[in-house]
Amino acid sequence: MKIAYLGPQASFTQLAATQLFTNEELLPQANILDCFRAVENGEVEKAVVPLENSIEGTVSMTLDYLYKTSQIKIEAEAVMPIAHHLMVHADCDIENIEKIYSHPQALAQSFHFLDQQFKEIQKQDYSSTAAAAKHVSENPDRNLAAVANQFAANLYGLKIIHRNIQDFEQNHTRFIIISKHQNIYENSDLIILGEKSGMLITLPEDHAGGLHQVLSVFAWRKMNLSKIESRTLKTGLGNYFFFINVVGKWDSVLHQNALEELKTLHAQVDFLGNYKEFLLKS
Repeated sequence: MKIAYLGPQASFTQLAATQLFTNEELLPQANILDCFRAVENGEVEKAVVPLENSIEGTVSMTLDYLYKTSQIKIEAEAVMPIAHHLMVHADCDIENIEKIYSHPQALAQSFHFLDQQFKEIQKQDYSSTAAAAKHVSENPDRNLAAVANQFAANLYGLKIIHRNIQDFEQNHTRFIIISKHQNIYENSDLIILGEKSGMLITLPEDHAGGLHQVLSVFAWRKMNLSKIESRTLKTGLGNYFFFINVVGKWDSVLHQNALEELKTLHAQVDFLGNYKEFLLKS
């Protein structure tokens, strides 16, 4: 089975994908859109993409493409602790590092450490943490450093000089497995954190109390929402769709009645599936 993931190699998404699919062919994609297209076109059966980081927030492109590609569903969620390390080439003169490369989010998540320990050193944005590590490995004649993960250090033969430099211990990223079917993903090797349902809801028009009406559908049924996120429809100011997670197992009667009531409110509902949430290793 072919599984796409947000590349390049040694990205955090690959680290997640290798734990979710231990014996499958993993294919890196240049961006999130390419992951969705690969699933949509049948080039792969599934894809792994990031959905949310506990520090930087929701990955807006993932939500946008979930909305635009209505045939794609969610099979599972996986949460992984994010550990950032500062790494250099084996021959690097650590006392004279010229520049530190990484993805903007990784630099932001390690800002305080880098500001305290390497305040005068230039920080350079790069397309990904893995690409930054690769760049350092390809320039052994320069004193460069990268902020990346252990996977990248191993792949590109770099030496870690500072471990766990992220500013917050509770730095986690949530990934989702997407496919064109509402399959049930199971993995007995991973810890199950819970179960939830995902849906995209679009209101028929912008009117007073519209969102309240939608939320009331869940409230009076005592259906707990763990996430509600608004995203612009890009059709004009004030036009949004909402991504909602409902906690718990799928109740065929309770949940189905909720969906039917939403339809009576003339809300457009795209049900993404009921799926489990797993815990990954960093």
